[in-house]
Amino acid sequence: MKLLGLLGLFLAQSAFASGGFNFFSEASHAFHVPAHTLALVAGSLIMIVAGVLYRAQISSAKNIIIPGKGITVRNLIEALGQGMYGTAKTVMGEDATKKYFSYVIFVFFFILINNLIGILPGSMSANQNLNTTLALGIFTFFYFNFQGIRAVGFVNYMKHFAGPMPALALLIFPIEIISVSVRPLSLALRLRGNMDGDHLILGIFSELVPYIVPIPFYAMGIFVGFLQAFVFTLLTMIYIGMATAHHDHGDHEHHH
Repeated sequence: MKLLGLLGLFLAQSAFASGGFNFFSEASHAFHVPAHTLALVAGSLIMIVAGVLYRAQISSAKNIIIPGKGITVRNLIEALGQGMYGTAKTVMGEDATKKYFSYVIFVFFFILINNLIGILPGSMSANQNLNTTLALGIFTFFYFNFQGIRAVGFVNYMKHFAGPMPALALLIFPIEIISVSVRPLSLALRLRGNMDGDHLILGIFSELVPYIVPIPFYAMGIFVGFLQAFVFTLLTMIYIGMATAHHDHGDHEHHH
């Protein structure tokens, strides 16, 4: 009975949302703040609350090695975190993962939470706005370049863009600089386009048939939210790994 009640409430909200209602748009008019900014604030607050709950559950656990029972905030965060940690080790290597995983997992959860907010009826995702995704792309751009310079030094880092053949350096260098410089925009457009397109499809079907039919599209929206968070984070790992690869390889040889 509880499940049927929740399903009925969900369908009612879906029908309500199909009429064009958007909570953040309505709040935007009231507070004179852009809707995507309010959605971003809501996502940030949810992330903070999830972090506080996770810390509380870890602190109250008798043995933190043993997972808690049932579906808890701790279990969800640790399951996703372990999966991303394994991916990071494969992409960046174990040494680089230990150094840079804190940023990687922050990016993943930040994008994931803001993506999933947009699935809720009458809501929207901050990642549907190019301002949000471009800010994420630029921040990631500065992060991996900073870590690359920090790892090998400015001169050695710039040498990476010249290629292995000095004779072709004048040709390769500007091409590599342009290639790296467009990464923030490519990250931003990919995330924004996919999330906006997914929300548009969901809205169209909710308007045409507000009951039952949109449910598979909500499931698809959740999948797309996870997938786009993973893709953005995977590219972040690749960029960090490429920027710091020579330093980590040098460390590896030094240890041997």
